[in-house]
Amino acid sequence: MPLIRLQKILAQAGLGSRRACEAYLLAGRVNVNGKVAELGMKADPAVDRITLDGEPLGTKESLIYIMLNKPPGVLSSLRSQGGLPTILDLVAVNERVFPVGRLDKNSEGLLLLTNDGELANLLTHPRFEHEKSYRLLLNRKPTPDEIENWRGGLTLPDGFKTGPAQVWIERSEGRKTWLGVILKEGHKRQLRESARVLGLRVHRLIRIRFGTLELANLKPGAWRYLRPDEVQGLKAAATPR
Repeated sequence: MPLIRLQKILAQAGLGSRRACEAYLLAGRVNVNGKVAELGMKADPAVDRITLDGEPLGTKESLIYIMLNKPPGVLSSLRSQGGLPTILDLVAVNERVFPVGRLDKNSEGLLLLTNDGELANLLTHPRFEHEKSYRLLLNRKPTPDEIENWRGGLTLPDGFKTGPAQVWIERSEGRKTWLGVILKEGHKRQLRESARVLGLRVHRLIRIRFGTLELANLKPGAWRYLRPDEVQGLKAAATPR
């Protein structure tokens, strides 16, 4: 059997996306035949003894796919910080799952959880540019110039230049305004920082679509397994052409 890169072996074992598995390697948490592994190493999972944090890789788990409507105040991570609840407090399954992409603590909406590391890599890698749709409640109505600037791309405080986005006004709610946004990027806190650059403040941020997957009427805090056609739709959209 040809040797395989360790991050791919870990991802196929349901331990996270390839990028997450690369982080395990960089942190020195992976051993091969009793020796600390390094990024770039290859192995044969049928012959070599591979461990993560001292635990040997088991056989590949059954792949599962879950949609969660994350409420605000819940961390997208698998480990709590400061006693805050995490997505694993909401989703009770026996399999090890991890989030595909992130929503910050105060954001809400669609979060995909899976143990399919290969699909997670294809859905989150920037070069594949999968669309994500959001609804934002702003402190005021943006001006036409502000909308156009947002659509054309903005330079964020950390120097990141955002790409073009679809941005439109949905409706007013008192002095506040609901905005619709479609992105093909996922820079950290991109929507909140884009609003701040324009002098706007985000009161609510809800992700309603990830690629072909739509949140629809799933209630906050609720979750469900994806239907076979939804899984196939994600895989078809994620397949490089």
